[in-house]
Amino acid sequence: MNFSSKLLEAAVNEFAQLPGIGEKTALRLVLHLLNEPASGVERFTSALTALKNNIQYCQVCRNISDHPVCEICSSPRRDRSLVCVVEDTRDVMAIENTNQYTGLYHVLGGLISPIEGVGPADLHIESLIGRVQEGGITEIILALNATMEGDTTIFYLYKKLKDFPVSVTTIARGISFGGEIEYADEVTLGRSIATRVPYQHSLFK
Repeated sequence: MNFSSKLLEAAVNEFAQLPGIGEKTALRLVLHLLNEPASGVERFTSALTALKNNIQYCQVCRNISDHPVCEICSSPRRDRSLVCVVEDTRDVMAIENTNQYTGLYHVLGGLISPIEGVGPADLHIESLIGRVQEGGITEIILALNATMEGDTTIFYLYKKLKDFPVSVTTIARGISFGGEIEYADEVTLGRSIATRVPYQHSLFK
């Protein structure tokens, strides 16, 4: 693509680094911002700068938060005996939108993937074990994507948790294998949470 301005080209190249944004879409976004009043662009850049500089991760569940402990973990209305384990913040948001779950969360920050060089030590697994050891948790819901990486992570977590006095369940397979929680419709995802099933070690024999 030929650009009439190096400044325009540089801005387009930066936008094109974002996931799912091609060069044409990046150009459309940049031209939109270029036509916006300076105050609008300043609000946009200020919001991104504030996000990058001030965002925190909850000390309890590792969800993205404005405070050291997120609103979900600090809410007295949540069932503290339930902990739903998810891959990332997008999955927390998806499950919350179902209005079917009232417990707490634990965000792993990824899935075990030897091919990509991601091992258990790269995820927030030990902090999950620590929460279980503290007591008060009766059920761990493993709400991970129905993929090879998701099932590998579920199997590893089950082995780490099976000796604790907690029930380990997985969401029902209303979500097809290879599907991602983030893109599941709210009815399917809500039903999967409501009809979760005990995790069976025999599934992997």
